[in-house]
Amino acid sequence: MSSPHEETRVQNTLEVNELQVSVADGLVAVHDVSFAIRRGESVGLVGESGSGKTLTCRAVLGLLPATGRVDAGRIVLGAGTDAVELTGARRSTWDQVRAVRIGAVFQDPASYLNPSLTVGHQLAEQLRVKGGLSRRAAQLRSIELFDEVGLHDPANVFHQYPHQLSGGMLQRVLIAIAVSCEPELLIADEATTALDVVIQAEILALLRRLRDTHGLSLLLVTHDLAVVAESCDRILVMYGGQVVESGPTDQVLRDPQHPYTQALMGVATIGSWHRRRLDVIPGQPPAAGEQMPGCRFAPRCAHAMAACVTGPVPVADLGGERTSRCVLADPLARDTSTTTAQAVSA
Repeated sequence: MSSPHEETRVQNTLEVNELQVSVADGLVAVHDVSFAIRRGESVGLVGESGSGKTLTCRAVLGLLPATGRVDAGRIVLGAGTDAVELTGARRSTWDQVRAVRIGAVFQDPASYLNPSLTVGHQLAEQLRVKGGLSRRAAQLRSIELFDEVGLHDPANVFHQYPHQLSGGMLQRVLIAIAVSCEPELLIADEATTALDVVIQAEILALLRRLRDTHGLSLLLVTHDLAVVAESCDRILVMYGGQVVESGPTDQVLRDPQHPYTQALMGVATIGSWHRRRLDVIPGQPPAAGEQMPGCRFAPRCAHAMAACVTGPVPVADLGGERTSRCVLADPLARDTSTTTAQAVSA
C-alpha cells in the first residue's frame, strides 16, 4: 500500500495512511484517515466531540481502549532507516517508541501523575528508565527541564507533590515529562482545554518554543479554532470519524471549502470577538460506528444533494496541499444535482 506522501517521506515524522479503527462490537469509529506530519511542523486536529480525534491519536500511541483495535491502514513513525511501522507493533517496539520518540500530553494532567510521588521523582524515573541516566544525572536534568518549561524555582518544584501545584504548573510538569527524552513527535490532546485563557496562552507559547528549540513535530488536538489559528501550520478537520478537509491553516480558516468547516467557522468566535450571537449547527453528529453509505455530514448540511448519499464520497485534491471530502469539490456533481438538503435528510 503506497503512501499519499511517498515522494516526501524523508521529511515526514509521522504518516497515517487509510487508518480504520473499530470499537465495541466491531463498530467502525475512524474511517479511512490519512495524513502526514513533517519534521518541525505543527498540525491541528479539530472537530466536535465524538469526531474521532482522540481515537486517532490513541491509535498512533498504541493506547486504544480494551475494546478498540486498528482494522486497516498503516501508521509509520520516522523515515528512512529510522522508520518504524507501528501498526500491529509488539510491546517491545512500543517500549522503544513511547516517551522516547513520541511524547503525549493530555487534558487534566493531575489524573496522569501519581499523587503519592513527587513530580521530580516521576520525571527523574522516566529519565532513568527511558534515558539511561544515573540517579544524580536524572535529578539535575529534571530540574533543568522544569526550568525550561517555565516553572519558577524548579529545584523546589522537584520535591513537591501534584496536589501542591496548580493546574497550569501540572501541565508544565507533564510537558516536561513528555519532552524529557527529546521525542520526534509530541501529541497534545486537549492539553489547554481546562486552563484559563492566560495560562492557556502561556502553554501554547511554551509548545511553540519547544518546537523551535527541539525541532519536534506537534499534533495538537482541540475543538478551539482560535488555538489552531495561533499555533498550527496546517489543519485537519474531522467529522464522523473522517478527515473532511485539510490544508494550510490560514487558507482553510480564511476560505473553508467543506460545508462542515464552514459551519464550524459560523459557530466559532475566531476573528469575531464582538459577536453577541453565534450560529448553531442543526442536528446531531452520527454516533460512533453508525453506518452511512455517503457523506456523514449530509443530514446536517444545507447544501446536500443526491450524490452526497448514494455512495462513498472520495477526498478531492484542491491543490496547494488542500483537500475536501465533498461532492461540491466536483463541479460536475455540483451542476447536475438539484436535490435539496430537505429531501436528502427526509
